Amino acid sequence: MDDHGMETVASGWSVGETIDRLQAVVTGAGLRVFARIDHAGGAAEVGMELRPTELLIFGNPRGGTPLMQDRQTSGIDLPVKALAWEDEGGKVWLTYNRASWVAERHGLGGESKAAVEAVEAGLAQVVRTAAGSAAVG
Repeated sequence: MDDHGMETVASGWSVGETIDRLQAVVTGAGLRVFARIDHAGGAAEVGMELRPTELLIFGNPRGGTPLMQDRQTSGIDLPVKALAWEDEGGKVWLTYNRASWVAERHGLGGESKAAVEAVEAGLAQVVRTAAGSAAVG
């Protein structure tokens, strides 16, 4: 199955708790939270239904800038983000784009390889810590 560069991790928490935990882990790691978006809340504002779905946008200029120095277009995928969402069965998931996919998408070169690897490892660690579970896809 093609995952389109996304990694999905099962969460043992509700959507809101998952994002709360991710935000705490991110800030504890010295990263900056840029935004938290409640997609289900937005849907409700316009009279539409959406299962719980929240997005956290976060990062650190030290990690993302080398990617943008290599190819400024990578800024469309930065800062990094993680989406907590509840499926039709009530299971909660946390999904994010792999940094290696961002590198491939933008044709990043060797000069940003170390930064891509660091972003990928750091992102995987904070997501798994927040979700408290193993990857599924």
